[in-house]
Amino acid sequence: MSSDWPVDPDGEEGSEGRRKYDMRIIADKVDEEEDFPLNVAEFVDEYGDYPIRVNHERVVAMREIFEYVDAEEFDEMVQMHKAVGNAMREGDFWMYHPKGVNPEKKHA
Repeated sequence: MSSDWPVDPDGEEGSEGRRKYDMRIIADKVDEEEDFPLNVAEFVDEYGDYPIRVNHERVVAMREIFEYVDAEEFDEMVQMHKAVGNAMREGDFWMYHPKGVNPEKKHA
């Protein structure tokens, strides 16, 4: 884990002592009333170096997750959640996959 994070990944500003993970930490960076439509590039410019704990072992920079997000803008929070969830699956950030990592050969 990097020691160069802008905040402690497990401190109160990060994952709140490991009480918050991935999508929840990202969602906390936006205000549903004020920030939409949300420009993805500007969001990544502002928060890209922010540490995101994706599981009990792994912390990544937010920008690593957003490398898998294709959208340039989100109109609302649900759209953002779906895109980030898809990005986390595509980038293999999540250890658990409801249908298995390789559903043809290995089920969850």
